[in-house]
Amino acid sequence: MSRTHMSLWHVTLPVLACLVLTGCSSDATDGSSAATPGSSTTATVDAPEQTGSTGTGKSEDSAAAAPVRISIPSLGIDSELMRLGLNQDGTVEVPPAEKGMTAGWYTGGATPGERGAAVLIGHNNTRFGKAVFHDLKKIGKGADIAVRNDRGAELHFRVTATETVSKKAFPTEKVYGATNTRTLRLITCDGAFDDRGHPVDNLIVYANRS
Repeated sequence: MSRTHMSLWHVTLPVLACLVLTGCSSDATDGSSAATPGSSTTATVDAPEQTGSTGTGKSEDSAAAAPVRISIPSLGIDSELMRLGLNQDGTVEVPPAEKGMTAGWYTGGATPGERGAAVLIGHNNTRFGKAVFHDLKKIGKGADIAVRNDRGAELHFRVTATETVSKKAFPTEKVYGATNTRTLRLITCDGAFDDRGHPVDNLIVYANRS
């Protein structure tokens, strides 16, 4: 199977201590523990662990409207949003491979539009082919990201920066750390593959409420 046919990543969450974003996989295995900010049915992925203090930027309003859809007009992206929590082993869920065209919202972070860092995760590729964030690397500074919530409101965010980082040096605090601004982070896999078929990098898109 081609190495471009699977894209998953792995996040470990030592409780109240750190977030680790690690590897994507090009393997055909799925349905194990694992992930990134993403679903109970996921592929197992590997990568070196990184630790550090973090704040997840939980929503200030527990009754905040939940996000249900994301669209990025400049890239032709339009997807429903799954809810992504934690697996029993403390890793963050990812959308299952068969739902590669569906992005997810990590519920352990902020709700989009509220103060804090809201994190949305999507595959680059899966064994089924191109996935929802395949073209995310083409996004430009100032691009509009629209997030619709379950109350019918559409919130808009403007891209302020993009960053490709090694999974060995994932900027945990920068991505998940507490903030008083209303921010959005989009995460997918990127870069070359290691000798196990795992992409070595993550692509992070940073955006602020417009």
